[in-house]
Amino acid sequence: MTMAGWIAITGLWVVVVCLALVVLALARQIGVLHERVQPFGALKLAQALNAGQPAPVVDVLDMNGTHHRIGAASPQGKDALIVFVSPSCPVCKSLLPSLRSIRRRERPPVEVVLASDGSRLEHADFIATEGLSEFIYVLSEPLGLAYGAGRLPYAVLLDAAGIVRASGLVNSREHLDSLFEAKERGVASLQQHLDAASREVA
Repeated sequence: MTMAGWIAITGLWVVVVCLALVVLALARQIGVLHERVQPFGALKLAQALNAGQPAPVVDVLDMNGTHHRIGAASPQGKDALIVFVSPSCPVCKSLLPSLRSIRRRERPPVEVVLASDGSRLEHADFIATEGLSEFIYVLSEPLGLAYGAGRLPYAVLLDAAGIVRASGLVNSREHLDSLFEAKERGVASLQQHLDAASREVA
């Protein structure tokens, strides 16, 4: 091999080593940024209910014809998580495993209510396809209006006394968990708590 060939190979190896070092440096910086970035909770909507106020009480019939008073105090002493969904919403479907987990494992127990409006037949197919018979599933446009469900998926967490504890758009399990953390911290949303903490530091 000629001298020019050896020089070219050496130059390529130098470039490869430099690129490897740059990638490692960037990976380290991404890790540092990940540690510094604060977690974001459920996004609170402008028309949402205010934490600490009694929830609107709306009488509804579920898909089985059973009467429920959404927003009233729970005779069983359970918190209630009302989640507004749609059969045509992919994000809503992605949350279903998390909602099953919350319903079965959250302590104190939480009653998960799925709410929507529209064609009863469409929702019956949705319930059958996704296996949602374990949930209370209601179709009620007045419920959505009363609870400020302008965008989906939207959730409202009520305590056993029917008091609003947290609400917001929920696109992930982390967003759902942030509602329960907001309740524990006594704030309207986790984001409100983080903003207040940032102002104190400043």
